[in-house]
Amino acid sequence: MKQYGERPYVVSGRTSFSKVRARIQASLLSAGVPLIGYDDTISECTHAKISEVVSKAEELDADVIIGCGGGKAVDTAKAVAEKLHVPAITVPTQCATNADGMADAVVFSDDHKFVEDLWLSRAPVLVLVDTDVVARAPPQYIVQGMGDALAAAFEKPAFASSQRAKKASPLATNAALEVNLKCFSTLMVHGIQAKRDVEAGKITDSVEAVVEAIKLQSGFGFGGGGCAGAHAIHNGLTVVPGLARKHGEIVAFGTIVQMVLEKRPLGEIERVMRWCKSLGLPIRLSDLGNLDRSQLVKAAEKACDPNDSMAFMPFQVTPKMVLNAMAEADHLGESLYES
Repeated sequence: MKQYGERPYVVSGRTSFSKVRARIQASLLSAGVPLIGYDDTISECTHAKISEVVSKAEELDADVIIGCGGGKAVDTAKAVAEKLHVPAITVPTQCATNADGMADAVVFSDDHKFVEDLWLSRAPVLVLVDTDVVARAPPQYIVQGMGDALAAAFEKPAFASSQRAKKASPLATNAALEVNLKCFSTLMVHGIQAKRDVEAGKITDSVEAVVEAIKLQSGFGFGGGGCAGAHAIHNGLTVVPGLARKHGEIVAFGTIVQMVLEKRPLGEIERVMRWCKSLGLPIRLSDLGNLDRSQLVKAAEKACDPNDSMAFMPFQVTPKMVLNAMAEADHLGESLYES
């Protein structure tokens, strides 16, 4: 902390901050940079909440922002740091997303409908991942994180192909693509065992590998751009009444839909679907909640918003294509449950 500022301010959710507050305060005190204040009321990353916290932190003359918790809290913290032109440090308390190291903040409405991605001038200067903290969170969080990280191996190659074809900037590095493939293989090899180990309260090599895949490998691969169809489909589905799953779970279904859009071999799609099914990640529309299916047309239209990441697919995607791909993914999912 002493490298970055002298007046740290924490932005967090109430439950998450309670898990690490004593250790953070003791550590900062021992380094001579005591915490000047905190806001532990984050329940959604909205423009209103970001502005509210900016005012509080600015009044206390904060010169570094610490984001503690899950994606909503750390995204709010990163956005606050951006507006104050100060560095951000993140301390995740669970593994549901890879938001901690990313140079963007996803903004939602109060009722959790996607609003926009805020692209930030820089990523957090430090991401402090303590496996003893994140792996002690309820098991569903690491499953959600695996769903989010799954997209890396499919979205980044799509993004890379699209950018190369357009001769556009930024271009994906081969290093990022390789890390994404490593992330995917880690999830396939260790994911199911990691879930079992976390459920048993054990921190094993599989758990360590999966935490790294979620928090480092998928984030590194996405850095500098890299989302494509899966996250756009997630964003579209947030407008559908009855949606009852979290970010990473919806992204997992979006990844399957992207694979269908790409006309990948059936065996490859089914391998990913079986892995998702084993973890409890959604592979059918019914797994996402009691959806108002008449609104899926709106979801497909929102997914194809030219300002969203569907624009980074290497071919033009229309709402009708998305709607058909969701229906095909749903049909494949139903067939797996019947087999």
